[in-house]
Amino acid sequence: MIRDSQSFQSFTDEPIRLIGDAGEWLAPFELDLEDEQLVQMYRDMLLGRLADERLSRLQRQGKSTFVAPSGGHEGAQVGLAHAMRPGHDWLYPYYRDVALLFALGLPPVEFIAQTMGTRADPNRGRQMPYHAGSRELNMFTIASPIASHIPAAVGTALSMKLKGSSQVTVVTFGDGATSEGDWHVGINFAGAQGAPIVFACQNNRYAISVDFSHQTGAENIAVKAHAYGMPGYYVDGMDVLASYYVARDAIQRARDGFGPALIEFLVYRYGGHSSADDDARYRPRQEVALWRGRDPISRFRTFLDKRSLWSDELEAQAQAEFTEALTRAIKESEEAGAVPVEWMFEDVYAEIPDHLRRQRDELLG
Repeated sequence: MIRDSQSFQSFTDEPIRLIGDAGEWLAPFELDLEDEQLVQMYRDMLLGRLADERLSRLQRQGKSTFVAPSGGHEGAQVGLAHAMRPGHDWLYPYYRDVALLFALGLPPVEFIAQTMGTRADPNRGRQMPYHAGSRELNMFTIASPIASHIPAAVGTALSMKLKGSSQVTVVTFGDGATSEGDWHVGINFAGAQGAPIVFACQNNRYAISVDFSHQTGAENIAVKAHAYGMPGYYVDGMDVLASYYVARDAIQRARDGFGPALIEFLVYRYGGHSSADDDARYRPRQEVALWRGRDPISRFRTFLDKRSLWSDELEAQAQAEFTEALTRAIKESEEAGAVPVEWMFEDVYAEIPDHLRRQRDELLG
């Protein structure tokens, strides 16, 4: 499976794993991460899970209109985040990347305010929920149309190559995106041009309600990289360290000028596709329960326990800390107030043209 600690084999038959189900270290190389980073990875996953649960409650309370559950994706997202250089590399995320955005430094209040559509939203309430972005952190604003952000991500990567920059672009998406034309156009162009980009597919086995076997004839997503002239890595995305190490190598490979790579993180979403989805209609509860038994947070907690890096006391402290931080972010978002209607006329043109000015004045009466 692995040649050495810096080089993973592409196109493996089985997902690359480094942590066993009982929390044991499986890799044939020494773990080279400091204890502090291992603990931070766990904390980042925990924050992502608590935020996912809290945001779902906000939607049920009528304080937001949409939720894209991310429980089960935390290992892939946090591993990927720790492999990047926050604020230096570019990220083109998709709408399920809660833990990824937080781990890269997005303040919870910005994501929550964006979801609630209040004045505290840097995007000024102009996107549907779960569509955050950050100029400071080089996070492209999330787009709703599936795979539409992938050609733009490739364009960003090519601009870095032309400038001779050390930056790398990472673009994330679900398995359903690989059936879209935009995905093919983007990844094909990246392969032909040697763009410094990593394509990160979070394959949760369902494109909304369509299971994996009905939306592609391929055995997995990683194998598709053959057609685009790049390595394809098949990774257990519920193993945060496998996700981290493979992503780290692929990103460094791109940074060193060796072109793009495709990583398939095999994950599972515990909730429905969104708050508008009844997943009980297309997948059995036994299947969900089976995948929950491979939970990325529980598995990594066991790994840390074996190294005496975590405890029930630290767990309780972290749970309380993050619960308080999320409560504070929700309160700050609500207290900022609703977005004024007239904001829709601003930031579109450098100067508001006469016809929009008339429409604004008529609307405000």
